[in-house]
Amino acid sequence: MPKLSKPPDPNDPEYQNLERRVNFYLHLAIYSACMTCMWFIQSITEKVWIWSIWVAVIWGILILVHGIWVLTQEKPIQKA
Repeated sequence: MPKLSKPPDPNDPEYQNLERRVNFYLHLAIYSACMTCMWFIQSITEKVWIWSIWVAVIWGILILVHGIWVLTQEKPIQKA
């Protein structure tokens, strides 16, 4: 288990950057898992769900916007 160089501080820019990135990757993983399950079930049942395309596109756009927001919120880390 890695040791922390300092105690976690929610006001630290490095901590905030990491928290935003982890949150984004969690949302991306949930999106990927849900889309995989949805398309898999759709393919084995051989039914076409018109709404599934809209869900995938709208949710994908929201994930993209979230990723752009995370990248623009990155604060430079000052090393002492």
